[in-house]
Amino acid sequence: MNFQWQEGNEVELLINGEGFFPSVFECIRSAEKEILLETFIIFDDRVGRALKAALLEAAARGVQIDLTVDGYGTAELNSEFITEMAKAGIRMHMFDPAPRVLGMRTNLFRRLHRKIVVIDGEIGFIGGINFGADHMTDYGAMAKQDYSVKVRGPIVADLHRAALDLVRRSPAVGSDLPAVKPVTRHVGAVRMLLAIRDNEQHHTDIEEHYLKAIRSANYRLVVANAYFFPGYRILRELRNAARRGVKVTLILQGQPDKAWVSACSHLLYNYLLRDGVTIREYCQRPLHGKVALADREWCTVGSSNLDPLSLSLNLEANLFIRDPALNQQLYDHLMELSEAQCQAVTQKIALRGFWWRAPLISLSFHFIRRFPALAGMLPAHTPKLQPLTTEEAVEQLQETGEIPCSNEKT
Repeated sequence: MNFQWQEGNEVELLINGEGFFPSVFECIRSAEKEILLETFIIFDDRVGRALKAALLEAAARGVQIDLTVDGYGTAELNSEFITEMAKAGIRMHMFDPAPRVLGMRTNLFRRLHRKIVVIDGEIGFIGGINFGADHMTDYGAMAKQDYSVKVRGPIVADLHRAALDLVRRSPAVGSDLPAVKPVTRHVGAVRMLLAIRDNEQHHTDIEEHYLKAIRSANYRLVVANAYFFPGYRILRELRNAARRGVKVTLILQGQPDKAWVSACSHLLYNYLLRDGVTIREYCQRPLHGKVALADREWCTVGSSNLDPLSLSLNLEANLFIRDPALNQQLYDHLMELSEAQCQAVTQKIALRGFWWRAPLISLSFHFIRRFPALAGMLPAHTPKLQPLTTEEAVEQLQETGEIPCSNEKT
């Protein structure tokens, strides 16, 4: 499944849950024929319940709905939630479910981390936002800062094709092909390319597009990424760009939602700072975004972090976009965050404790040089989708520990 640059699109940047959820729910409520939705996480909270309500309304109108979730990220969704959707005729699929061992989830790697929504083959959404209240700014100190885009035009056909390709793996779908034909008419002037990462034919597609953009940048490059521990090639090209005079700015987590995030990223700071890369840590709340821009036209929004899991194991999807207006909007927003809510990382800060971190730094470079090959040695199983279409199916998964019983906390 190869994708080409598509002309004639329009794009809208959606920031945080406040921008993303109302737009998605409005489109779901307006759907007439088909909804394809895939995500890493759905929580049974106010956002998850709002999603369920919108989907149930659409199902009652006769809209065909396929909802795909990850077996690790959405493992805590309770049985009432699933059963209610199934009874309404919503086809729900779980990517790579696996039984628990001693109460622990075992399906840690090769996750469905993509976040894609396609409505009637005409409107698409893609980004890094899951369906949970923790993406709303009023959630509190641990509310996530994140991004998505809403798109129209020929690019939606590619999003539709990618989502369908995954859904067809489910026994609940098989040869039951949708009647919807994606709209391909031109609606704007934006060029876009969909890139996916999988463990079959597209192992490095997203990474390669990042590398092309970094190598071709002439004067500015901004990367805002939640989990920053990229491959050696990306690190090398970031340094090379800074050396040739490109203003390279990294906006990373300063208030991490996972302790290891900060620890891993800090190991790389001095390596990047000494060649002129600017590093800013976002301290307002956890940064969950996966966006970047180069010069005045290129930018990307998607699900892929710049860490070993996203670059070497997970199923990911990013849009690469050539649009001066979106590039400038994203640049202005990120610079505002950088100035008002970020802390500059200096070499003095990066060198604190260097004497004891030096061996770890050396090990980390060897690790990120070789991780893609090591990841390739892990069992490359064929990803499977388990349909969740009846109460019996839910009960069967509960017996194996793949879905918690309804009285468990979510």
